Amino acid sequence: MRLATLRTPDSTVAVRVDDTTAVEIGGFADVGSLLADPAWKNISARAAGAEHPLADIDDDQWAPVVPWPSKIICVGLNYKNHILEMGRELPEFPTLFAKYPEALIGPFDPIVLPAYAVEALDWEAELAIIIGSPARRLEESEAAAAIAGYSVINDVTMRDYQYRTPEWFQGKTFENSSPFGPWLVTPDEYMLGTELSTVVDGEKMQSTTTDDLVFGPAALVSYISKIVTLNPGDVIASGTPGGVGHARKPPRYLSDGSTLTTAIEGIGTITSRIVVEG
Repeated sequence: MRLATLRTPDSTVAVRVDDTTAVEIGGFADVGSLLADPAWKNISARAAGAEHPLADIDDDQWAPVVPWPSKIICVGLNYKNHILEMGRELPEFPTLFAKYPEALIGPFDPIVLPAYAVEALDWEAELAIIIGSPARRLEESEAAAAIAGYSVINDVTMRDYQYRTPEWFQGKTFENSSPFGPWLVTPDEYMLGTELSTVVDGEKMQSTTTDDLVFGPAALVSYISKIVTLNPGDVIASGTPGGVGHARKPPRYLSDGSTLTTAIEGIGTITSRIVVEG
């Protein structure tokens, strides 16, 4: 099953995305509010609201799949090839930092940033893990059951801000910087091992299978849940593979007008254009 948040003239609505239509799930403004209902699976499967032909939905009608998660936990250095690319050893524990919901944009929205934020603007394609039930102090064997599904996110990063200090946060959560979507795909329809890729202006920059993760989805949910309760709709951005611009020699970055396409085979594709304000 695929679930998404669709923008309407007045608000947003949660939808089930079928082969040719998006079916409104009545009473739920977005996927986050839907996941907060313990019966979300049955509610989504049985939904029979207004239907929107997919061919008639404009790109800008798709909102971030979860527009306002209570938490976005990001994982650094979690693909073996990226860790080796950056000259580091494989970690014993996940490297965690946070992102705020203001950073999220729809899967096809422009990434609109001030000029000072694009001096070293880099891409980071990631598998997003979306929580479907409260997760608190779970063992890894229990954690998979708390995962509602997976989506695509790009942790677009301001490298100059990131490396101003040893803490990465300030380069990771600029407003309107992280495209997220186009929808949630439930675990029964997605298995790790498909290609995760980034294409910049028509050139493929990242290409790795999602099973190259050092810490897989269940391990991440378990580890984080022992620190803080994960709520339905919370998002874990599970890390990026090798091929980022900052690691290239010479480095390569995004600029005004660049087109950024992030895809995970079996989940979906998101595309954004970089727009520098003014």
